[in-house]
Amino acid sequence: MEYRRLGNSGLKLSVLSFGSWVTFHNQVGDELARESMQAAFEYGVNFFDNAEVYAGGESERLMGRAVKDLGWDRQDYVISTKFFWGIRPGANMRNTLNRKYLFQAMDGSLERLGLDFVDLVFAHRADPETSIEETVFAMHDIVSSGKALYWGTSEWPADDIRAAWEIADRHHLHKPQMEQPEYNLFNRRKVEEEYSRLYTEIGLGTTTWSPLASGLLTGKYLDGIPEDSRGALPGYEWLRDALTDEESLDKVRRLKKVSEDLECTLAQLSIAWCAVNPNVTTVITGASRVEQVHENLAALDVIDRLDAGALARIEEVMS
Repeated sequence: MEYRRLGNSGLKLSVLSFGSWVTFHNQVGDELARESMQAAFEYGVNFFDNAEVYAGGESERLMGRAVKDLGWDRQDYVISTKFFWGIRPGANMRNTLNRKYLFQAMDGSLERLGLDFVDLVFAHRADPETSIEETVFAMHDIVSSGKALYWGTSEWPADDIRAAWEIADRHHLHKPQMEQPEYNLFNRRKVEEEYSRLYTEIGLGTTTWSPLASGLLTGKYLDGIPEDSRGALPGYEWLRDALTDEESLDKVRRLKKVSEDLECTLAQLSIAWCAVNPNVTTVITGASRVEQVHENLAALDVIDRLDAGALARIEEVMS
């Protein structure tokens, strides 16, 4: 396993990590969660991603139980949560980054996870109704309290990230350290273009998600939507148009030929491609079966195969 520094912090994350979005509670119960997390841990994964809103808080509870049952030493893993949408009713508890919500959400997540602190806390989306200054001061106080070690953003515009950093810098506060954007062969603009100056100018780290484009880059949707897939889950109807787009599926078919020539699966190729980007700190993977954990993390062996020639072939397919 390779470990990369999270931006300009001293914290190192495994280049491939493990997340709970969609799968935990919806597709994965306690036993499978423990087995999947342990399998990832044995590969050297040290970062486990979560969020308050995942499965309405049940994902955090499940991961918390798994960590406790596995008996890992706290210094051996990094765990995250994210706040914005909220899971409780109330004018100040939904779709916000106000100070009241953030403080109460932090306490709720720690209780569900069974932890004294999380390593990373993210503002899960930008909030146009709360000043960036209020959010920055609240996140600073959460970090200063010891309930989180670093804070960052997820899917924020570059201008808002820079504004948050400048507010923190001006007032000598804990600065946003990382951003969690979607990044895969079909979704590249933010990581490769919008954030390009932030890596060097403010030392931004990235914990990227959806390397397989919600399963599109596994090839399993080439013949329709399987009944046991993410695309068939209730509440994920919004994915189906993307998963059945013929132009995208044609690119997947051509990418599959590249993966076959490199003697790896399409999923491994797609994950390794994300990890090749030096501005990616870690690629968050997910799995609904232990076998998927092993397949995904075997992408570690594919990273070195993506030489200039292989990358050029991938670019040709995606252009």
